[in-house]
Amino acid sequence: MFFVGIDSGTQSTRAILVSGATGRILASAAQTTPLLEGLPPGHKEQNPDDWFRAMMLAIKEVIRKAGIPRGDIRGIGISGQQHGFVPLDEAGRVIRPAKLWCDTSTSAQCERILDRIGGLERCIELTGNGIPAGFTASKILWLKENEPENYRKLKTVLLPHDYLNFRLTGRAVMEWGDASGTALMDVRNRTWRREIIEAIDPDLMNLLPPIIPSWEAAGRLLPDIAAELGLSPDVLVSAGGGDNMMGAIGTGNVRPGIVTASLGTSGTIYACNETPVVDPRGEIAAFCDSTGQWLPLLCVMNVTVSTELTRALFEWNIPRLDAAIAETEPGAGGLTLLPWFEGERTPNVPEGTGVWFGLNSRTMRPANMARAAMEGATMSMNYGLNRLRSLGLKASEIRMIGGGSKSPAWRQIAADVFDAEVVCMADSEGAALGAALQARWSLGREEDQSCSLAELAETWVRVDESTRTAPKQENIRLYRDLQGIQDELSERLRPLFKKHRSFIAD
Repeated sequence: MFFVGIDSGTQSTRAILVSGATGRILASAAQTTPLLEGLPPGHKEQNPDDWFRAMMLAIKEVIRKAGIPRGDIRGIGISGQQHGFVPLDEAGRVIRPAKLWCDTSTSAQCERILDRIGGLERCIELTGNGIPAGFTASKILWLKENEPENYRKLKTVLLPHDYLNFRLTGRAVMEWGDASGTALMDVRNRTWRREIIEAIDPDLMNLLPPIIPSWEAAGRLLPDIAAELGLSPDVLVSAGGGDNMMGAIGTGNVRPGIVTASLGTSGTIYACNETPVVDPRGEIAAFCDSTGQWLPLLCVMNVTVSTELTRALFEWNIPRLDAAIAETEPGAGGLTLLPWFEGERTPNVPEGTGVWFGLNSRTMRPANMARAAMEGATMSMNYGLNRLRSLGLKASEIRMIGGGSKSPAWRQIAADVFDAEVVCMADSEGAALGAALQARWSLGREEDQSCSLAELAETWVRVDESTRTAPKQENIRLYRDLQGIQDELSERLRPLFKKHRSFIAD
């Protein structure tokens, strides 16, 4: 039997076809998914129908490439970008484009919700989380306040991967992991939290779908979808999950002791835990995972954003960027980048901007700026990792995924900054592999409830030992000092970012 894993991201949708016996990827395919252009600063939106079209094309292509009997495909699992708000009307049609995880235009709505419930401390008490601008709750209030006509049409609230499940199965549900990133759910008990919901709208509870366990199937393929794909209507569609939750499964992060770091457009670090990990400061997301456990997670919004902007500035390709970093000493001569080009989530500074600190006649060189961009993005992630450590997380080995993990220079910087061994995965499709693995587990549980996801992961998930990178002691001390400078810089500048946002708004 075979399984299809989908990773529906901000820039593209990827599909893989996997052997259910070994976890080997037999074929892969990808389709791009565009962002809407011409929006004001801070607004990031996409059309959900573009995700669906890209997914269907990718599934068809991957099945064609694999050349296996279509009747042997037993399940589909979907990983999707977290936090996006997909509003549906009474007929199940999309009302307007989805506001995405990286949309920071709703910071005022975050503050209003917190004010109505009694502040951040009360919010963490109720849900286990704060309400950063990226989370779904503030997007719903934004729609109510800014597009009341569209809000009156709203009948169902879904997240991106839930919308794709809905299109495949006709069933509107959420699952524990992705639902915990809405800021509407009490992560300790995995239930909707009425106080938060009513702070947005007393009637909103009626618009939220039921939350199902992560091992429960979202449903089976609708007959017309099955016919279009040439598959059986009995094909299972698993609950799926957010990209971080599926990335955890796809890196074997399904039991305590394993830590995953994703270096993509945004950056995340997360670890499986058997009990909720709630940060009283609200900087670490107290998510549920998509296995029935919890996934304390830090998220920064600017990782490859930093290196890509720097690369574009000097019109370099990726090999030239890596070469420039290799010819520059660790620490970039004292040049430090605070890489908040898209605002920031950890710490929660949606008004943040990028700041170069330490520019002088020696450091204002392309190579220094390239290294400082890579180091600054990594230290921004390490700010959150240090917070996770303060809450009890131990990180002796970190499994890396995402585009940034492909760079040997970045792996060494990450090992030195994180003060931990880092290693990449043998399969780069972490989220898609996790989605396929969850589908295999979900089908297995229908036949035998003792089916173990951890045991399946032992067979499916492999690391690439050739990428294992140990920290260098002399660099650990250097980056510890630079981390202190960056942390103090971010602390001192936070009040100025709001003043700057008001200045450019005027």
